[in-house]
Amino acid sequence: MAKTKFQDIIFGIMMVILMVFAMVTYNISINSGGLSNEIFLEALKALPLTCLIAFLIEFLFVGKIVKIITFKILNVEKTESIFITLMISCLTVAFMCPIMTLIANLLFEFKGWENLFVNWIKTWTLSFPMALFWQVFYAGPLVRFLFRKIFKNQLKANN
Repeated sequence: MAKTKFQDIIFGIMMVILMVFAMVTYNISINSGGLSNEIFLEALKALPLTCLIAFLIEFLFVGKIVKIITFKILNVEKTESIFITLMISCLTVAFMCPIMTLIANLLFEFKGWENLFVNWIKTWTLSFPMALFWQVFYAGPLVRFLFRKIFKNQLKANN
């Protein structure tokens, strides 16, 4: 979808902010026993550091790996674009969710090395279905819609 490096960075920033905010809010609410107004504020406080980490991991590593896997499995000329989009979205969640839950456990929920693995697996297991659902049905479509609106003229010129 993004045609230039700048567009790729903007798309990545938009997606990371929406995904990270939702997932941090979700995980805090699970740990707190429910959702409240304070949890949104707490999630906002964690957003800058968590978004920076998520963006760097996705932009420098995961995004490249996901595209390699997707384009080895799917033939771009013969595959409808929705399936390519879904493959990229699902693989991104499959890689980012375990990585980011491990980082979140280290940064925000660390209770000692002896509990790290169990806490990580628990957080990952609870987060993965929500992350996949949120990405495929809400964050992904919303960010792609907004991205097309923002870069409408540039995308038209490149086609």
